[in-house]
Amino acid sequence: MSMDKLTRALSADDLLAGASLQHHAEVPPHLLPEAAAPGGVVLRPLTVRDIQRVTQAARDQSALTSVLMVQQALVQPSMTVDQVSGLPAGLVEFLLAQVNRISGLALDPEDVDQAVRAPLSRACFTLSREFGWTPEQCSQLTVGQVLLYLEMLKSGETRGISS
Repeated sequence: MSMDKLTRALSADDLLAGASLQHHAEVPPHLLPEAAAPGGVVLRPLTVRDIQRVTQAARDQSALTSVLMVQQALVQPSMTVDQVSGLPAGLVEFLLAQVNRISGLALDPEDVDQAVRAPLSRACFTLSREFGWTPEQCSQLTVGQVLLYLEMLKSGETRGISS
């Protein structure tokens, strides 16, 4: 979109202001203990710095990533990593979904459908199925390599190719 179509150009301050927003998330009653009164939490969006810190801290423990993301985003109540780790898994999953949504990390169903239909995604799925490759192995391929392997599949020249 050209600049003349925009009403105004956003400033750096405009863009950075989103990181300080706070969002109220009402916790579904079925995720709370029976004795607990209905209520919610206050979350903030994660910044790139937060994501980098979480990724580095949870390098070898993928389950820790979710806990750290929720812990970093919780404004009210503020909780330690150990406290978040002690929450019921369903509650952490709900909170993580809210954190992803407010941080712009969640895909809506239309985006997921588009990604699945994307030619490169379909190609990687085909290569995974045909050669038994993991998604990580497929993600390391260049576009040229993907096209080469697809052509080899098409022509039946796949002898000796495996994971």
